[in-house]
Amino acid sequence: MNDSVKDLISQFVVSLEKNGKSRSTILAYRADLDQLLEFATKNNLATIDKVTIEYLNNFKDMLISQKFALKTVSRKLNAVKTFFKWALANRFVKEDPSKSVEHPKIENVQPKFLTPLEYRALRDAARSDSRIYAMIELILQTGLRISEVANLKKDNVGNEFIKIEGYSTQPERTIPINKPAKDALDKYLMDRPDISSDYLFVSKTGKPLAVRNIRASVDRFIQKAELPKYSVNDLRTTFIVENIKNGVDLVLLSQIAGHKRLSTTEKYLKLAGVKESGNKQALIEL
Repeated sequence: MNDSVKDLISQFVVSLEKNGKSRSTILAYRADLDQLLEFATKNNLATIDKVTIEYLNNFKDMLISQKFALKTVSRKLNAVKTFFKWALANRFVKEDPSKSVEHPKIENVQPKFLTPLEYRALRDAARSDSRIYAMIELILQTGLRISEVANLKKDNVGNEFIKIEGYSTQPERTIPINKPAKDALDKYLMDRPDISSDYLFVSKTGKPLAVRNIRASVDRFIQKAELPKYSVNDLRTTFIVENIKNGVDLVLLSQIAGHKRLSTTEKYLKLAGVKESGNKQALIEL
């Protein structure tokens, strides 16, 4: 019962590999459980027997306080629950402390989007930091998810297109990149640490930026721009809404955004105040 959390997470990942889980699924579990491990380490909980229901609820509260979307928090808790179910089945624990941890209640909250005046203010606030500015510009101009920004590699970025590699249930897709986004990326690449890493966005030590690092960094500039009601997730919504308002074809926009169903994109029509799809076959420049 005194097995280390770190060792058991490694064993759990190996079990996923043996059971034929996809690489993207394994990476997702690993990332979520590494976050659990980081939290455990900070709280001096090295062995699995020290992990209690109270601790896991504190972990959940920490994720919520860091402005992770409630759906994301719920997904991370699923990873934790799957891990402890495995640990119980393999007798590493006598009881499952995650069993009574409740998922956050996900209310049907209306998505938010920035006005042109607001996203220009955010640009101005972040202009001195080429890395953060490039990430903000990339999401605003292409609608990438935060996880897709984190996993973007240098070789995925061309002069006119960005390739998003397939992951989980998402197939590979290609997204056009406009001049503002390309200029911002070029400026960042000039300032980027001269470190051998395939990943585009890296820390000063060359480690790929995790989703939580990107979220915290962008949120810091959102606060600096005095836009406290927004989060980094709202930049993607802004991209979708502004393109709908400007008459971009809904099918094209759905493909670019990586929505599995057209009905998902159609839900943004009401948010944008538009009754039906336009037919423009090119994205707008925000």
